[in-house]
Amino acid sequence: MLLDPNRYDPRYFDQETRRLLRATIDWFEARGKRKLVGDYHAKVFYADFLEFAAAEGLFATFLTPAGEAGTAPDKRWDTARIAALSEILGFYGLNYWYPWQVTVLGLGPVWQSENAAARERAAAALDAGGVAAFGLSERDHGADIYATDMVLTPDGAGGYTATGGKYYIGNGNCAGTVSVFGRIAGVQGADQYVFFYADSRHPNYHLVKNVVPSQMYVAEFRLEDYPVRAEDILHTGEEAFSAALNTVNIGKFNLCFAGIGMATHGLYEAITHAHNRVLYGNPVTDFPHVRRQFVDAYARLAGMRLFADRAVDYFRSAGPEDRRYLLYNPITKMKVTTEAETVLALLGEIVAARGFEADNYLPIAKMDAGGLPKLEGTVAVNLALINKFMPAYLFRPGEYPAVGTRTDPADDEFLFRQGAARGLSKVRFHDWRDTYARYAHLPNVAVFTEQANAFAELLSSEQQGDLDTSLTIGELFTLIVYGQLILEQAELTGVGGDLLGAVFDVLVRDFSAHAVELHGRRDSTPAQQRWAVSVIRKPVRDDAAFDGVWRQVLALDGSYEMKP
Repeated sequence: MLLDPNRYDPRYFDQETRRLLRATIDWFEARGKRKLVGDYHAKVFYADFLEFAAAEGLFATFLTPAGEAGTAPDKRWDTARIAALSEILGFYGLNYWYPWQVTVLGLGPVWQSENAAARERAAAALDAGGVAAFGLSERDHGADIYATDMVLTPDGAGGYTATGGKYYIGNGNCAGTVSVFGRIAGVQGADQYVFFYADSRHPNYHLVKNVVPSQMYVAEFRLEDYPVRAEDILHTGEEAFSAALNTVNIGKFNLCFAGIGMATHGLYEAITHAHNRVLYGNPVTDFPHVRRQFVDAYARLAGMRLFADRAVDYFRSAGPEDRRYLLYNPITKMKVTTEAETVLALLGEIVAARGFEADNYLPIAKMDAGGLPKLEGTVAVNLALINKFMPAYLFRPGEYPAVGTRTDPADDEFLFRQGAARGLSKVRFHDWRDTYARYAHLPNVAVFTEQANAFAELLSSEQQGDLDTSLTIGELFTLIVYGQLILEQAELTGVGGDLLGAVFDVLVRDFSAHAVELHGRRDSTPAQQRWAVSVIRKPVRDDAAFDGVWRQVLALDGSYEMKP
């Protein structure tokens, strides 16, 4: 279940994919841990990683859709292998995942465009080892695409000149492909919006500064009378608006796999340290609270892995009549990334002072994990999106053919023709109750199912009109969807009952905690408060199952340590 660089060989991928993933691991391992953590603390820009990726054709192979690949047989946009590389890069550090992630975002508007010349240009830039940037957010407006101060003025010769600034733009210092969002001067309404292709090497592209104190270069840049030719226009009007949102749909998915990689590396480091450290004559892992924290961290990491892997299948099987991925996507971004924070915080509690030492990976992961939930929309933004799907998911299930595991070498081209970014309330889902019913024999799944059914009753009751679809309600709903896909993936992969019991032990407690939060809200009604108290549950205790999961954690002691 966990990424182990010593044994990594994903045989379900084709030979070239396996070679590139293995080559990436080998590059990091050859550099070693001292170089990894030293560069982090010294804030050394990751130029050597970008040089490696260019030499291997890594980004070009993984991020060029088959339609732009020419005669290259291994190029395609394959969500499964994109997720695999995202996890590997996260495993070695968020700073190496980040230029990959923003390249995904920067290419989104290009691959969605009907501008063949721009697509060809971007493909050539990737082949040359280039990266991309997503010029959307601004200092004064954030990622509010209704407001932009990047203004295009007609030049009288069929083109425009663009003037304005962008802020918080990853790769903005070195990207040959920069997708920039702006508006046309003098035009009102949706028709004013435009996405255009820019190049950071142009003399009218001015790099202002790096806005973060980090290895990462997160640029502020300004365009001053930057010439925008007709062949540079990617999208106009409502299409530009949808391209921005659909790009985030594609790109935010990778955040969860970065979190999984970071938490996995942290777990290896923590268990190896704790089990070999003796306090008061005993290994630290003999303390009952330490074992509880390790089992909790491992169960949460297993849940992250199961949910995210299953979400890949729905991304790859999506189409105009099946847009279930639009719900699973913000959950991967919101829930899995916050779970990564929780896992790393638990591990930090266990290793104590060791979690602050400069020569370890865990302090880096603890520091950086907090950034993931804040990228591509905050937790609150993603919960608001999740809430839009709630009535259809809970009460209006649809019929769909079964979706199996999707690691086949297919091009996920639908992601670049998602269409207008609207109609979310019309998306239908298969019946969640069927999935839970198949696991009713597991005590903690049964307890959680009671809580889920009670939530559905609350939403369908006469009190629904008074129900504030708040962030807390969204958290409760998210847990139901999260648990469903965890069970689906467990069924596909044969995960044992002990581990699933531990995962749902966590979900039962988390559901109860959010119920308590709802009870304590200033604006909760008496009916909501009574409901909240009624759904608080204690997980079913199973000491034998707990010990079984603990043995799985303990088996990780010494199984991986990054080469020095």
